Amino acid sequence: MHYGEIKKCDIANGEGVRVSLFVSGCTHHCPGCFNQDTWDFSYGNEYTDKTEKEILDSLSPGYVNGLSLLGGEPFEPQNQKVLVQLLRKVKERYPEKNIWCYTGYLYDRELLSESRARCEHTDEMLSMIDVLVDGRFVEALKDIRLVFRGSSNQRIIDVKKSLESGEIVPWEAKVKRGM
Repeated sequence: MHYGEIKKCDIANGEGVRVSLFVSGCTHHCPGCFNQDTWDFSYGNEYTDKTEKEILDSLSPGYVNGLSLLGGEPFEPQNQKVLVQLLRKVKERYPEKNIWCYTGYLYDRELLSESRARCEHTDEMLSMIDVLVDGRFVEALKDIRLVFRGSSNQRIIDVKKSLESGEIVPWEAKVKRGM
């Protein structure tokens, strides 16, 4: 797997201060995507043990709320294979931190059901994600007033509650924002 960037103090891609990993590789190719360079599976740097250590070490400060996975597309099967190993280590080392993931795939129609994204790692990966922002970016539905998503069709899902209930449960912000 390759990645485009690691942000160690990100406040835009999930609640609180986060470490964000922008993986490479995406087959959605959404018009207006903010990160088109990462469509290429070979873009950026190779993900190595050193990369993983850097991410894990960056999560250690108490002010860091958790990890966000973005892309590219974290749920491309070749990315899931690597990311599931990272998520295991994050959950083991930092059980109090939360994990957010952004995906163009739909939670209920493509990640829980047969699709090109679904593979042997999907269920385990979902079990370790706390909040999932799903759905492709749709430029005609772009709204800069939205919190933690780019277009109004995208959903912010509480994955733990959704898996428990069998229904999609929207995420509820812990911090109230203006507007």
